[in-house]
Amino acid sequence: MGTSEFIVAGILPEIAEDLGISIAQTGMMITVFAIGMIVGTPAMAALTLRLSRRLALGLSLIVFSIGHIIVAASADYTTILAARFLTALATGGFWAVAAVVAAQTAGAAMSARAVGIVLGGGMVANVLGVPLGSFAGQAIGWRGPFWALAVLAFVGAFVIYRLIPLDAPTKNPPSLRAEVKALRDLRVLLILVCCAVVTGSALTVYSFIAPLVTDAAGLPGSAVPLILVVYGIGAAIGSYLGGRIGDRNPFGLLFGAAGATFVILVALIFLAHLAAPAVVLLMLLGLFGMATNPVLIGKAVGYARNAPTLASAMCTSMFNVGTAIGTFLGGMAIESSLGVTGPVV
Repeated sequence: MGTSEFIVAGILPEIAEDLGISIAQTGMMITVFAIGMIVGTPAMAALTLRLSRRLALGLSLIVFSIGHIIVAASADYTTILAARFLTALATGGFWAVAAVVAAQTAGAAMSARAVGIVLGGGMVANVLGVPLGSFAGQAIGWRGPFWALAVLAFVGAFVIYRLIPLDAPTKNPPSLRAEVKALRDLRVLLILVCCAVVTGSALTVYSFIAPLVTDAAGLPGSAVPLILVVYGIGAAIGSYLGGRIGDRNPFGLLFGAAGATFVILVALIFLAHLAAPAVVLLMLLGLFGMATNPVLIGKAVGYARNAPTLASAMCTSMFNVGTAIGTFLGGMAIESSLGVTGPVV
């Protein structure tokens, strides 16, 4: 599931050429997905409050697969965007349930580490899934990776059905009103703002990484999958370290990682045309930009007390608020005088 949102980033030129649209229009496939996550994550979290975990996760994967089949089979741009939105709804529902299960199972003392492990699955997508999708998209056509994701999602749903017991829903599940009330906590609201700003800034650059490294840094298109691996390795390390350090010194990690992300983005504005520094900075951007996620989700779940589901879902939603706004503005910037470094600015 982590592969789906940003697999487009590595095959932007291929999709644009096949559909006869611009790079900015192709970037809307990421923006629409992010919007779907914004709307779908809290909505799906609310709808699945009374469902068993196995059923909620399995249904999410099936809908996810159907969305990818539509994308892979369609030649209509509008239909593809609609399917991406549907896929995002399913993805949001999956992550909302998975993150809460991890945090509550581990307990307050290790919630950040537990969420970090779950998010590590998404980071594996950055290390392996997105680069492999980019390579496959260049080799066999951009639709191939979407067919592969559809098949893998069905396999995942079957594995969940076979291996995860059909747990009974909680006897007294929190009401939607109680979940919404948790968002009135100022601490939760501040966390949600941080989710949008810090993670959104890093993922905006990631969304336009292909034109950045080819047009600005002068690297060949064949290098894009490797650059995605580099970014993904940084993100995986950041998620892991963020979970471990965040349990001991959460606020120190948040301020440190946010400050480092800002410095890296400023440096990238001036050094994007130099291949080696640009690659190093992109790896560091993945590391520091993703290090805050386990802490932010863990704290949101903790501050929400007995109503964690919507708080966790809203964290995922706000990650995508930042991504949606960032990719929309990045698409405008890339067609302006700023060129391919526009999304960094």
